[in-house]
Amino acid sequence: MAALLEPPPPFPLLPPNSNSTRPIPYNLKLGRPANSSNKPALLRSLHSPTTTTTTPCCAATPEQPVSESPDPVPGTALVRTRDRRRAVRLAWEKLVRWSRSWRSKAKTDVLERTNKVVVLGGGSFATAMAAHVANRKAQMEVNMLVRDVQVCQSINSNHCNRKYFPEHKLPDNVIATTDAKTALLGADYCLHAVPVQFSSSFLEGIAEHVYPGLPFISVSKGLELNTLRTMSQLIPQALNNPRQPFIALSGPSFALELMNKLPTAMVVASKDKKLANAAQQLLACNYLRISTSRGRSCRCSQECARYSCRDCGWDESW
Repeated sequence: MAALLEPPPPFPLLPPNSNSTRPIPYNLKLGRPANSSNKPALLRSLHSPTTTTTTPCCAATPEQPVSESPDPVPGTALVRTRDRRRAVRLAWEKLVRWSRSWRSKAKTDVLERTNKVVVLGGGSFATAMAAHVANRKAQMEVNMLVRDVQVCQSINSNHCNRKYFPEHKLPDNVIATTDAKTALLGADYCLHAVPVQFSSSFLEGIAEHVYPGLPFISVSKGLELNTLRTMSQLIPQALNNPRQPFIALSGPSFALELMNKLPTAMVVASKDKKLANAAQQLLACNYLRISTSRGRSCRCSQECARYSCRDCGWDESW
């Protein structure tokens, strides 16, 4: 009975490299050998054969200076913002100056390239437009194609249109003629000022002398009574050229205002934006303001005088 109560003798400690076949005690809590590699890191460091020297936590270590970033200069962000705004302002001013110089150069180029302008018609507005264009450039030749022989002689001899403006003298570079071939030869622009009701027959008579690329600036207003055609339809059909360059010029202006050089405004409209800008630069001056417009057309590229197009269903009103 005493033997049973005695505790078992302890296992003798064996060296780590012993070849003993004695079973290795198990860890009762973890269920694996006590010398397993999964034991805590502190135990592994204590039982490892290699010895490492560690510095005790209480050992005094020399203090190393901590590199502190210098405090930002007060107002640096504000200075940078001001510099950026100044750079943007300078760049914008340069862009504006370049744009203005380019526009002025373009205006000069249009006048320099234009050497001859023909005006179709000898009425009051045709005479006023001829005088206005002639005043834009003294070296420009302005030919008026008229039907009345007496008006032609009056313009060439006395430099005035006695029928409409007997008290206004026309510029010296305005020349009147009754010959369509002479008037249209070498023209850069054509101002159409013939009444709408006579335009079709008049244009059909001079169609053979019209250059296909000659821009027509129409100042005639209204619709043709029988066909209800606008000038944008009438001129290409009468000249038998659907691609004839066309510009419409209109506005609340009178012939007498142009002759007296009173301030007024007009609008030029064309499908070709460059052509509208060229007409604007040709006619605009300090007393005549010219605005440009692209106009409107239906989807089938046919200008409609009514509110809708039956061919493509375009129903946008003018």
